[in-house]
Amino acid sequence: MAFPSRHSLFPFLTWLPRQTRASVGRDLLVGLSGAILALPQSIAYALIAGLPPEYGLYAAIIPVLIACLWGSSWHLICGPTAAISIVLYASVSPLAVPASEDYVTLILLLTLLAGVFQWLLGLLRFGALVNFVSHSVVLGFTLGAAVVIAIGQLPNLLGLDVPNQATALDSLLMVFKHLGEVDKPSLALGLATVVVGVILKLLLRRWPTLLITLILSGLLVWLWPAMFGHVKLVSAFVGRLPPFSPLPLDLDLILRLLPSAVAVGMLGLVTSLSIARSLSARSQQLLDANQEVRAQGLSNMVGAFFSGSLSAGSFTRSGLSYEAGACSPLAGVFSALWVALFAIFGANLIAHIPIPAMAGSILLIAWGLVDHRGIRALWRVSRAEFLVMALTCIATLLLELQTAIYAGVLASLFFYLKRTSQPRVQHWRDGDEDILRVGGSIFFGASHYLQVRLQRMHGVRVVIEAQQINFIDYSGVEMLHQEARRLLQQNRSLTLRGARPPVVEELRKLEGAEKCPIRFED
Repeated sequence: MAFPSRHSLFPFLTWLPRQTRASVGRDLLVGLSGAILALPQSIAYALIAGLPPEYGLYAAIIPVLIACLWGSSWHLICGPTAAISIVLYASVSPLAVPASEDYVTLILLLTLLAGVFQWLLGLLRFGALVNFVSHSVVLGFTLGAAVVIAIGQLPNLLGLDVPNQATALDSLLMVFKHLGEVDKPSLALGLATVVVGVILKLLLRRWPTLLITLILSGLLVWLWPAMFGHVKLVSAFVGRLPPFSPLPLDLDLILRLLPSAVAVGMLGLVTSLSIARSLSARSQQLLDANQEVRAQGLSNMVGAFFSGSLSAGSFTRSGLSYEAGACSPLAGVFSALWVALFAIFGANLIAHIPIPAMAGSILLIAWGLVDHRGIRALWRVSRAEFLVMALTCIATLLLELQTAIYAGVLASLFFYLKRTSQPRVQHWRDGDEDILRVGGSIFFGASHYLQVRLQRMHGVRVVIEAQQINFIDYSGVEMLHQEARRLLQQNRSLTLRGARPPVVEELRKLEGAEKCPIRFED
């Protein structure tokens, strides 16, 4: 009986002993930069998810530590993200009041279920399953999520106190109904945050501009109480490490949350692996997708018991890790430790952040989510894929977000099957021979199309040039046997020329090599 090696159980042992004083020092500084970037983002994402602000910091500690130590990417940094946060909010807000104790418990239970799903996918080596969520679906979902996030922040930006709505459209209509109640100082503060944030981003690309804008807005409110004294601030919390959170394993709750857990778990994996693959290609690193999937699942499973909501790969923090020259995953570990220090000693500072300024910052985050270049490229390359993206985006605005993901996947599969159900077929006549060159697999979706083409042939000898046929399933085998028998009854024949050995083997299995009605030529 073979036992797993300690490197498979503890993959960080493959790279940790090779670190030097210089590399550790470098990763320590990169981790500090990542933590400075993560602090305002994590708080913003917690508010998007309907959680108290401290839970954003908790999600950037334990889950990040585990994902970095057990993952395979050198530069992937995880944590709460905008898209994940909006799905969590959409999934759980109908079941409990946001920010309440019951709501937090449901979020953490959903995180645990998603983590178990991810971990099982990695354990069964189904990492490639995330490829079924196409890039066009991710683009459309991200675009729709950005719009949903922006609409959801309008009440905070305008200083309105309105109830939460089920869909983005309902939320927008509710805001229009209360436009007469807009608080002008709150709106001015929020818009100023957006403008200053854009200017700083253009002038100081490598600086933590989000953190700077929030500090400036907090100072403005503190220095000008006559104008902004009534503006709502982020709720204060007690500084501490992530507390242990026992979770209720109630079967009814689990079954109710399971569809959302699968959807958000897949979304998290797609996001994380997309970032990891992109950075590994640039850093010439070999990536183990199944190990990465297991690490994501383990980080969410353990993180849920330590008050960490669902985490996934972060575009901005991972990009910063690569651009700043991180030497190993220790950069992510140090980032989590820096955030933990802030959670203990800097909690009181968060209570000075104005809610309208945070809303303005979240609007900038939502704008940054939109991949404008990818959308334009998709329009130029494939109108069908662009339609999938558009349908997914519309679904995120009209349906529950997890349902929108499923709708996008189904649309992608529909167009894929539609495309592959009509393989490329070239036809020419050579004397009494009809010759067809088939480019593509012969499977259940393509069998009927090819059968119709074969039945239109009138030559005494029908030849299929099969060099480009990589795969044939039972439906394809049965169809070719049926056509071969039909041609034999008419004193004609069906011949496969240049077929690959696996295809020939499958065709001969049905009735045995001796009775196979199909002829084969090299």
